[in-house]
Amino acid sequence: MSLLLTNIGELVTNDPAADDLLGLRHEAALVIEGDHVAWVGDAADAPAADERRDLEGRAVLPGFVDSHSHLAFAGDRAEEFRARMTGEPYTAGGIRTTVAATRAASDADLRARMARLVAEMRAQGTTTVEIKSGYGLTVDDEARSLRLARELTDETTFLGAHVVPPEYADDPAGYVALATGPMLDAAAPHARWIDAFCETGAFDADQAREVLTAGMRAGLRGRLHANQLGPGPGVRLAAELGLVAVDHCTYLTDDDVHALREAGTVATLLPGVEFSTRQPYPDARRLLDAGVQVALASDCNPGSCFTSSLPFCIAVAVRDMHLSPAQAVHAATAGGAAALDRTDVGRLVPGSRADLVVLDAPSHVHLAYRPGVPLVASVITGSRR
Repeated sequence: MSLLLTNIGELVTNDPAADDLLGLRHEAALVIEGDHVAWVGDAADAPAADERRDLEGRAVLPGFVDSHSHLAFAGDRAEEFRARMTGEPYTAGGIRTTVAATRAASDADLRARMARLVAEMRAQGTTTVEIKSGYGLTVDDEARSLRLARELTDETTFLGAHVVPPEYADDPAGYVALATGPMLDAAAPHARWIDAFCETGAFDADQAREVLTAGMRAGLRGRLHANQLGPGPGVRLAAELGLVAVDHCTYLTDDDVHALREAGTVATLLPGVEFSTRQPYPDARRLLDAGVQVALASDCNPGSCFTSSLPFCIAVAVRDMHLSPAQAVHAATAGGAAALDRTDVGRLVPGSRADLVVLDAPSHVHLAYRPGVPLVASVITGSRR
Protein backbone atom coordinates (compact mmCIF):
# COMPACT_ATOMS: atom_id res chain seq x y z
CA MET A 1 0.00 0.00 0.00
CA SER A 2 1.20 3.50 -0.83
CA LEU A 3 0.02 6.82 0.60
CA LEU A 4 0.37 10.18 -1.15
CA LEU A 5 0.44 13.27 1.06
CA THR A 6 -0.16 16.24 -1.21
CA ASN A 7 -0.79 19.98 -1.01
CA ILE A 8 1.82 20.32 1.75
CA GLY A 9 2.33 24.03 2.37
CA GLU A 10 5.85 23.65 3.77
CA LEU A 11 7.82 20.40 3.93
CA VAL A 12 10.84 20.17 6.23
CA THR A 13 13.03 17.42 4.75
CA ASN A 14 16.34 17.99 6.62
CA ASP A 15 17.92 16.73 3.41
CA PRO A 16 21.67 16.95 4.06
CA ALA A 17 22.21 17.69 0.35
CA ALA A 18 19.96 20.78 0.45
CA ASP A 19 21.29 24.32 0.35
CA ASP A 20 19.35 25.41 3.45
CA LEU A 21 19.40 23.93 6.96
CA LEU A 22 15.91 22.40 6.87
CA GLY A 23 15.80 21.41 3.21
CA LEU A 24 12.52 23.29 2.86
CA ARG A 25 10.13 22.58 -0.01
CA HIS A 26 6.88 24.45 -0.70
CA GLU A 27 3.70 23.22 -2.39
CA ALA A 28 5.21 19.78 -1.96
CA ALA A 29 4.09 16.17 -1.87
CA LEU A 30 5.44 12.97 -0.36
CA VAL A 31 4.75 9.28 -1.03
CA ILE A 32 4.98 6.61 1.65
CA GLU A 33 5.33 2.95 0.72
CA GLY A 34 5.24 0.48 3.59
CA ASP A 35 7.02 2.26 6.45
CA HIS A 36 9.46 4.33 4.36
CA VAL A 37 9.43 7.50 2.29
CA ALA A 38 9.44 6.54 -1.40
CA TRP A 39 9.25 9.92 -3.14
CA VAL A 40 9.49 13.65 -2.35
CA GLY A 41 8.84 16.48 -4.79
CA ASP A 42 6.49 19.14 -6.11
CA ALA A 43 2.80 18.41 -5.65
CA ALA A 44 2.22 18.99 -9.38
CA ASP A 45 4.59 16.12 -10.20
CA ALA A 46 3.32 13.63 -7.63
CA PRO A 47 2.94 10.01 -8.81
CA ALA A 48 -0.21 7.98 -8.29
CA ALA A 49 -0.68 6.10 -5.01
CA ASP A 50 -3.19 3.70 -3.47
CA GLU A 51 -4.42 6.40 -1.08
CA ARG A 52 -4.31 10.18 -1.37
CA ARG A 53 -4.53 12.72 1.44
CA ASP A 54 -4.80 16.47 0.82
CA LEU A 55 -3.12 18.37 3.68
CA GLU A 56 -4.65 21.70 2.64
CA GLY A 57 -1.47 23.74 2.99
CA ARG A 58 -0.37 22.39 6.38
CA ALA A 59 3.32 22.07 7.25
CA VAL A 60 4.96 18.65 7.53
CA LEU A 61 8.08 17.94 9.57
CA PRO A 62 10.09 14.83 10.42
CA GLY A 63 8.89 13.28 13.66
CA PHE A 64 10.73 14.67 16.67
CA VAL A 65 13.58 12.56 18.00
CA ASP A 66 13.79 12.74 21.80
CA SER A 67 17.26 11.45 22.60
CA HIS A 68 17.17 11.92 26.40
CA SER A 69 14.37 10.82 28.72
CA HIS A 70 13.94 9.07 32.07
CA LEU A 71 10.53 7.39 31.79
CA ALA A 72 11.24 4.26 33.85
CA PHE A 73 10.06 5.55 37.21
CA ALA A 74 7.23 5.50 39.72
CA GLY A 75 6.03 8.08 42.22
CA ASP A 76 5.61 11.84 42.12
CA ARG A 77 7.80 14.82 43.10
CA ALA A 78 5.33 17.67 42.63
CA GLU A 79 5.95 18.82 46.20
CA GLU A 80 9.65 19.17 45.43
CA PHE A 81 8.78 21.35 42.44
CA ARG A 82 6.35 23.46 44.49
CA ALA A 83 8.99 24.04 47.16
CA ARG A 84 11.64 24.92 44.58
CA MET A 85 9.35 27.43 42.87
CA THR A 86 8.44 29.15 46.15
CA GLY A 87 12.00 29.36 47.44
CA GLU A 88 11.53 26.87 50.25
CA PRO A 89 14.25 24.37 51.13
CA TYR A 90 13.30 20.86 50.10
CA THR A 91 14.89 17.82 51.71
CA ALA A 92 12.79 14.90 50.47
CA GLY A 93 15.76 13.19 48.85
CA GLY A 94 15.38 14.02 45.17
CA ILE A 95 16.42 11.11 42.96
CA ARG A 96 16.51 8.76 45.95
CA THR A 97 12.79 9.44 46.56
CA THR A 98 12.05 8.21 43.05
CA VAL A 99 14.37 5.23 43.54
CA ALA A 100 12.35 4.08 46.55
CA ALA A 101 9.04 4.42 44.68
CA THR A 102 10.39 2.68 41.59
CA ARG A 103 11.72 -0.27 43.54
CA ALA A 104 8.31 -0.69 45.20
CA ALA A 105 6.35 -0.53 41.94
CA SER A 106 5.13 -3.62 40.12
CA ASP A 107 6.11 -4.41 36.54
CA ALA A 108 2.55 -3.60 35.50
CA ASP A 109 2.72 -0.17 37.13
CA LEU A 110 6.07 0.70 35.53
CA ARG A 111 4.94 -0.57 32.14
CA ALA A 112 1.71 1.44 32.29
CA ARG A 113 3.49 4.65 33.36
CA MET A 114 6.03 4.40 30.54
CA ALA A 115 3.35 3.60 27.98
CA ARG A 116 1.28 6.63 29.05
CA LEU A 117 4.26 8.95 28.76
CA VAL A 118 5.28 7.57 25.37
CA ALA A 119 1.70 8.07 24.15
CA GLU A 120 1.81 11.63 25.52
CA MET A 121 5.03 12.24 23.59
CA ARG A 122 3.60 10.71 20.43
CA ALA A 123 0.58 13.01 20.55
CA GLN A 124 3.00 15.96 20.56
CA GLY A 125 4.98 14.72 17.57
CA THR A 126 7.75 12.59 19.05
CA THR A 127 8.18 9.45 16.97
CA THR A 128 11.55 8.24 18.31
CA VAL A 129 12.34 8.23 22.03
CA GLU A 130 15.29 7.12 24.13
CA ILE A 131 14.50 5.78 27.64
CA LYS A 132 17.05 5.47 30.45
CA SER A 133 17.07 3.31 33.53
CA GLY A 134 18.60 4.80 36.68
CA TYR A 135 15.79 4.77 39.23
CA GLY A 136 16.20 1.16 40.31
CA LEU A 137 19.90 0.99 41.21
CA THR A 138 19.81 -2.71 42.06
CA VAL A 139 20.75 -5.50 39.68
CA ASP A 140 17.16 -6.69 39.32
CA ASP A 141 15.52 -3.25 39.19
CA GLU A 142 17.87 -1.85 36.56
CA ALA A 143 17.45 -4.93 34.38
CA ARG A 144 13.65 -4.89 34.64
CA SER A 145 13.45 -1.15 33.92
CA LEU A 146 15.34 -1.71 30.68
CA ARG A 147 13.44 -4.86 29.81
CA LEU A 148 10.13 -2.98 30.13
CA ALA A 149 11.45 0.08 28.29
CA ARG A 150 12.58 -2.18 25.44
CA GLU A 151 8.93 -3.04 24.84
CA LEU A 152 8.44 0.60 23.78
CA THR A 153 11.71 1.57 22.06
CA ASP A 154 14.98 0.15 20.78
CA GLU A 155 16.80 3.21 22.17
CA THR A 156 17.34 2.09 25.77
CA THR A 157 20.16 3.32 28.01
CA PHE A 158 21.66 1.69 31.10
CA LEU A 159 22.12 4.49 33.67
CA GLY A 160 23.09 2.48 36.74
CA ALA A 161 25.58 5.28 37.45
CA HIS A 162 22.84 7.84 38.14
CA VAL A 163 23.54 8.32 41.85
CA VAL A 164 24.97 6.14 44.58
CA PRO A 165 21.98 4.49 46.32
CA PRO A 166 21.56 4.84 50.09
CA GLU A 167 22.74 1.33 50.88
CA TYR A 168 26.13 2.17 49.30
CA ALA A 169 26.44 5.68 50.75
CA ASP A 170 29.58 4.70 52.65
CA ASP A 171 31.00 2.57 49.84
CA PRO A 172 30.78 4.34 46.47
CA ALA A 173 33.64 2.25 45.11
CA GLY A 174 31.64 -0.86 45.93
CA TYR A 175 28.67 0.51 44.02
CA VAL A 176 30.82 1.30 40.97
CA ALA A 177 32.07 -2.30 41.11
CA LEU A 178 28.46 -3.51 41.19
CA ALA A 179 27.44 -1.21 38.30
CA THR A 180 30.36 -2.35 36.15
CA GLY A 181 29.97 -6.03 37.07
CA PRO A 182 26.75 -7.91 37.90
CA MET A 183 24.46 -4.95 37.17
CA LEU A 184 26.01 -4.35 33.76
CA ASP A 185 25.81 -8.06 32.95
CA ALA A 186 22.08 -8.08 33.76
CA ALA A 187 21.30 -4.79 32.00
CA ALA A 188 23.35 -5.10 28.80
CA PRO A 189 21.03 -7.54 26.99
CA HIS A 190 18.23 -4.95 27.22
CA ALA A 191 20.24 -1.81 26.40
CA ARG A 192 21.86 -0.13 23.42
CA TRP A 193 23.61 2.64 25.39
CA ILE A 194 25.66 3.16 28.57
CA ASP A 195 25.43 6.45 30.48
CA ALA A 196 26.67 8.04 33.69
CA PHE A 197 25.98 11.23 35.65
CA CYS A 198 29.36 12.96 35.96
CA GLU A 199 28.70 15.73 38.46
CA THR A 200 29.49 16.78 42.02
CA GLY A 201 27.24 14.67 44.24
CA ALA A 202 27.01 11.89 41.67
CA PHE A 203 30.13 10.36 40.02
CA ASP A 204 33.52 11.93 39.42
CA ALA A 205 35.42 11.68 36.14
CA ASP A 206 37.40 8.59 37.11
CA GLN A 207 34.29 6.74 38.22
CA ALA A 208 32.38 7.80 35.09
CA ARG A 209 35.27 6.68 32.88
CA GLU A 210 35.29 3.29 34.59
CA VAL A 211 31.54 2.86 34.08
CA LEU A 212 31.60 3.96 30.45
CA THR A 213 34.60 1.89 29.41
CA ALA A 214 33.10 -1.20 31.07
CA GLY A 215 29.86 -0.64 29.16
CA MET A 216 31.63 -0.11 25.87
CA ARG A 217 33.62 -3.31 26.40
CA ALA A 218 30.25 -5.04 26.81
CA GLY A 219 29.15 -3.72 23.41
CA LEU A 220 27.11 -0.67 24.48
CA ARG A 221 27.50 2.77 22.95
CA GLY A 222 28.52 5.63 25.22
CA ARG A 223 26.80 8.87 26.24
CA LEU A 224 27.12 11.05 29.35
CA HIS A 225 25.31 13.54 31.63
CA ALA A 226 27.80 16.36 32.27
CA ASN A 227 28.32 20.02 33.18
CA GLN A 228 24.73 20.50 34.34
CA LEU A 229 25.27 22.03 37.77
CA GLY A 230 28.59 23.75 37.17
CA PRO A 231 31.87 23.55 35.26
CA GLY A 232 33.53 20.16 35.40
CA PRO A 233 35.50 17.50 33.54
CA GLY A 234 32.53 15.62 32.07
CA VAL A 235 32.33 17.24 28.65
CA ARG A 236 36.04 16.78 28.03
CA LEU A 237 35.75 13.17 29.22
CA ALA A 238 33.00 12.58 26.67
CA ALA A 239 35.22 14.01 23.93
CA GLU A 240 38.21 11.99 25.11
CA LEU A 241 36.21 8.75 24.92
CA GLY A 242 34.66 9.67 21.57
CA LEU A 243 31.11 9.39 22.91
CA VAL A 244 28.25 9.91 20.49
CA ALA A 245 26.61 12.56 22.70
CA VAL A 246 27.03 14.44 25.95
CA ASP A 247 23.92 15.89 27.56
CA HIS A 248 23.10 19.05 29.54
CA CYS A 249 26.24 21.10 28.68
CA THR A 250 24.95 24.05 30.68
CA TYR A 251 28.35 25.28 31.90
CA LEU A 252 31.01 25.18 29.17
CA THR A 253 34.48 26.65 28.89
CA ASP A 254 36.10 27.47 25.57
CA ASP A 255 38.19 24.30 25.99
CA ASP A 256 35.00 22.27 26.41
CA VAL A 257 33.54 23.68 23.20
CA HIS A 258 36.79 23.04 21.33
CA ALA A 259 36.89 19.45 22.58
CA LEU A 260 33.32 18.81 21.42
CA ARG A 261 34.03 20.16 17.97
CA GLU A 262 37.22 18.15 17.56
CA ALA A 263 35.62 14.91 18.77
CA GLY A 264 32.40 15.33 16.78
CA THR A 265 30.39 14.64 19.93
CA VAL A 266 26.80 15.94 19.82
CA ALA A 267 25.87 18.42 22.54
CA THR A 268 22.34 17.55 23.68
CA LEU A 269 20.67 20.53 25.34
CA LEU A 270 17.67 20.17 27.63
CA PRO A 271 15.87 23.52 27.90
CA GLY A 272 13.04 22.11 29.99
CA VAL A 273 15.51 21.49 32.82
CA GLU A 274 16.59 25.11 33.02
CA PHE A 275 12.95 26.20 32.74
CA SER A 276 11.99 23.91 35.64
CA THR A 277 14.98 24.64 37.89
CA ARG A 278 15.65 28.32 37.10
CA GLN A 279 19.25 27.58 36.22
CA PRO A 280 21.00 29.59 33.51
CA TYR A 281 20.30 28.45 29.96
CA PRO A 282 23.20 27.16 27.86
CA ASP A 283 24.15 29.30 24.87
CA ALA A 284 23.22 27.03 21.98
CA ARG A 285 24.20 29.59 19.34
CA ARG A 286 27.74 29.63 20.75
CA LEU A 287 28.00 25.89 20.13
CA LEU A 288 26.62 26.08 16.61
CA ASP A 289 28.90 28.98 15.71
CA ALA A 290 31.86 26.88 16.90
CA GLY A 291 30.86 23.98 14.64
CA VAL A 292 29.37 21.70 17.31
CA GLN A 293 26.25 19.72 16.42
CA VAL A 294 23.37 20.43 18.79
CA ALA A 295 20.38 18.29 19.73
CA LEU A 296 17.33 19.24 21.76
CA ALA A 297 15.62 16.69 24.02
CA SER A 298 13.02 16.73 26.77
CA ASP A 299 14.84 15.06 29.70
CA CYS A 300 11.36 14.02 30.83
CA ASN A 301 11.79 12.93 34.45
CA PRO A 302 9.83 13.32 37.69
CA GLY A 303 12.25 15.71 39.38
CA SER A 304 14.09 18.37 37.43
CA CYS A 305 11.92 18.42 34.28
CA PHE A 306 8.56 16.71 34.01
CA THR A 307 7.66 17.71 30.46
CA SER A 308 7.19 15.37 27.52
CA SER A 309 6.73 18.15 24.95
CA LEU A 310 9.43 18.78 22.37
CA PRO A 311 7.36 21.62 20.84
CA PHE A 312 7.61 23.32 24.24
CA CYS A 313 11.38 22.70 24.30
CA ILE A 314 11.69 24.18 20.81
CA ALA A 315 9.88 27.33 21.90
CA VAL A 316 12.06 27.72 24.99
CA ALA A 317 15.24 27.13 22.98
CA VAL A 318 14.27 29.90 20.57
CA ARG A 319 13.31 32.30 23.37
CA ASP A 320 16.12 31.65 25.84
CA MET A 321 18.95 29.75 24.12
CA HIS A 322 19.42 32.03 21.11
CA LEU A 323 18.39 29.54 18.44
CA SER A 324 16.44 30.51 15.34
CA PRO A 325 13.21 28.57 14.76
CA ALA A 326 14.94 26.62 11.99
CA GLN A 327 17.91 25.75 14.19
CA ALA A 328 15.65 24.60 17.02
CA VAL A 329 13.54 22.39 14.76
CA HIS A 330 16.67 20.91 13.20
CA ALA A 331 18.09 20.19 16.67
CA ALA A 332 14.89 18.40 17.74
CA THR A 333 14.80 16.24 14.60
CA ALA A 334 18.10 15.70 12.76
CA GLY A 335 20.09 16.68 15.86
CA GLY A 336 18.29 14.15 18.01
CA ALA A 337 18.87 11.51 15.34
CA ALA A 338 22.60 12.29 15.34
CA ALA A 339 22.66 11.98 19.15
CA LEU A 340 21.30 8.45 18.70
CA ASP A 341 23.62 7.76 15.75
CA ARG A 342 20.63 7.31 13.43
CA THR A 343 20.29 8.35 9.79
CA ASP A 344 16.93 6.69 9.15
CA VAL A 345 14.94 9.14 11.30
CA GLY A 346 14.98 12.91 11.74
CA ARG A 347 14.68 13.53 8.00
CA LEU A 348 12.15 13.01 5.20
CA VAL A 349 14.01 11.84 2.12
CA PRO A 350 13.58 8.73 -0.01
CA GLY A 351 14.61 5.71 2.06
CA SER A 352 14.08 7.30 5.47
CA ARG A 353 11.44 6.04 7.88
CA ALA A 354 8.04 7.59 7.30
CA ASP A 355 7.92 9.21 10.73
CA LEU A 356 6.38 12.63 10.33
CA VAL A 357 4.30 15.33 11.97
CA VAL A 358 1.53 17.34 10.32
CA LEU A 359 1.08 20.76 11.91
CA ASP A 360 -2.16 22.69 11.97
CA ALA A 361 -0.06 25.64 10.83
CA PRO A 362 1.57 26.78 7.58
CA SER A 363 5.21 26.57 8.70
CA HIS A 364 7.64 25.24 11.32
CA VAL A 365 8.04 28.77 12.70
CA HIS A 366 4.67 28.44 14.45
CA LEU A 367 6.13 25.94 16.92
CA ALA A 368 8.00 28.84 18.55
CA TYR A 369 5.64 31.61 17.43
CA ARG A 370 2.65 29.99 19.20
CA PRO A 371 4.13 28.39 22.32
CA GLY A 372 1.88 26.09 24.30
CA VAL A 373 -0.68 25.75 21.50
CA PRO A 374 -1.45 22.14 20.42
CA LEU A 375 -0.43 22.49 16.78
CA VAL A 376 0.17 18.80 16.01
CA ALA A 377 -2.75 17.85 13.76
CA SER A 378 -1.62 14.27 13.13
CA VAL A 379 1.38 11.97 13.43
CA ILE A 380 2.45 9.17 11.10
CA THR A 381 4.94 6.57 12.27
CA GLY A 382 5.94 4.12 9.61
CA SER A 383 2.67 3.83 7.74
CA ARG A 384 0.48 4.13 10.87
CA ARG A 385 -1.52 7.29 11.37
